Amino acid sequence: MLKVAHSKPEWETAYLASMLALNTTMRGCEVKQLRWRDIDFMDHSLVIRRSKTRAGERVIPLNANAYNAIMRLRERAQMLFGPDLQADWYVFPSAEGYSKPDPTKPMSGWRSAWRSLTRAVKCRACGELQNPSATCRRAQCGADISKLKSSTSGLRFHDLRHHAITELAESQASDRTIMSIAGHVSQQMLAHYSHVRIEAKRKALDALALGVKTVGYDTKNDTKPAGGTILSSQVLERNGGDDGTRTRGLCRDRAAF
Repeated sequence: MLKVAHSKPEWETAYLASMLALNTTMRGCEVKQLRWRDIDFMDHSLVIRRSKTRAGERVIPLNANAYNAIMRLRERAQMLFGPDLQADWYVFPSAEGYSKPDPTKPMSGWRSAWRSLTRAVKCRACGELQNPSATCRRAQCGADISKLKSSTSGLRFHDLRHHAITELAESQASDRTIMSIAGHVSQQMLAHYSHVRIEAKRKALDALALGVKTVGYDTKNDTKPAGGTILSSQVLERNGGDDGTRTRGLCRDRAAF
């Protein structure tokens, strides 16, 4: 999904929002409400001030992927509004009804771009990325693509948050650490993530048995941005919970989500 999202300029907003969700556990509403005053560039962190619940208010360290996304968003904002960004301006400015985005209002969403990129299919004959159709949109090709379906069709933006929390659980982060990063997590979901954690431990120990090859959870290392993206940055490893449990970044590097 990340590779597809990075392939077209019109999908960049959805791509950058996805990078933040995958690397911070932020909800879509939290991403849209983010302002420049909420970002600490010196400390490489951001603060969630508005959330679904009061328990969702929190400070989140930015790993390399999230920080690169923030830097790209700042670069875009400076190109649009000048070098001096106002602290109360939104990181994702509204673009509805204006000749250019309005930074004093938050973006309502990226629904169209999200629907388009998650449904996009690639023609097997010519490699053209396009919306589902009966035939390839390239006149020179015209191949039958009626049976092609995107592997990410039906993926919700909120699923990215769940994916990030699952990776935290697999990294052996404690429930307290997960909640300090992700904010409010129901007891039912914590039980699910605890199960994920136990299964990850089981697979790791099974791998020690001679001749045993295990098949299990495979969400780790799934959130690397497409090759050659945005900025380079030193990987940040920040500890999370009060109990001192360390997490090895919110997401690891790999080619595709």
